[in-house]
Amino acid sequence: MAEQAELAFARTFLNTLSTQPIVYGNDYRQPLENSLKKVPIFPVQLPPPPKRQHAEISASGAAATQIALTFKSLKPPASYTLTVSPTDTIATIKSQLSDTHATAPPVDAQRLLVKGKALADAKLLKEYNVQNGDTVNLMVKPGVNWDPSKPKEAPILQPKPRLALDATSGLTVGGGDGTTPAKKARHSRTPSIVLSPSPSSDFPGAAPERDILLTLDSAADLPNSMPVETLSTFHHTVAKPEFWEKLLTFLKSEFTTEGDALQAWEEFLRASKGSLTASEIARIRDRVGVVGMAGT
Repeated sequence: MAEQAELAFARTFLNTLSTQPIVYGNDYRQPLENSLKKVPIFPVQLPPPPKRQHAEISASGAAATQIALTFKSLKPPASYTLTVSPTDTIATIKSQLSDTHATAPPVDAQRLLVKGKALADAKLLKEYNVQNGDTVNLMVKPGVNWDPSKPKEAPILQPKPRLALDATSGLTVGGGDGTTPAKKARHSRTPSIVLSPSPSSDFPGAAPERDILLTLDSAADLPNSMPVETLSTFHHTVAKPEFWEKLLTFLKSEFTTEGDALQAWEEFLRASKGSLTASEIARIRDRVGVVGMAGT
């Protein structure tokens, strides 16, 4: 009986040990007899890699990448032929069309369509499956007056007059190119300021832009219906930080507690905020040392 009990205990103990995880130390090394033996690698002769063939593009092959397109407009009637590359962008084709044909519309006014679909400027021509000899519809944007019978005219920029002050504080007005004789004019107010907008549009028929003249008048030139506002003596007094410092000293001498004096001082300041600016209130509080809600 004793031997059977010991045998049962030994079996139970071994089963318990077998279920526990095995933890190896950091310096553990596997015995050499348990390691896998290295398998010898036999040298295998591999064929040499193929040589790279540099493709030479001939003149005929380069010409084959160019396609001829017809740009046709219905209103007004016009037709242009242009040789382009499928890898060109739509914006590049518009620029080539405007530069090659003098009567073509400007680049900003062009709209190209293929089978009713508008071509985006940032895309390539080959993305729209356009073949050699195809026709591309040419339209102009609304509001642009385009006449194919007349070539585009370069805008003529008129020189702007220049203003200068002479030694006697007179205002001298002269032409920008020196052709206009200078005029001297004395002024008793601030001179006028000319605001020049951006240059006129290059589109034919666009309305010309004009300069905007602004005149800054002094107080002496203002009409009687617009009097100049002057600061009152009340505002001049309450804007002084010394006034509020003396008021706080007086209130502290009249009230028994400091809290009542500060409350009365705040009431006086709150009643005068309508005639004080934010910077004046900040200077008053910095001088007196009383900070209100949110520092105001």
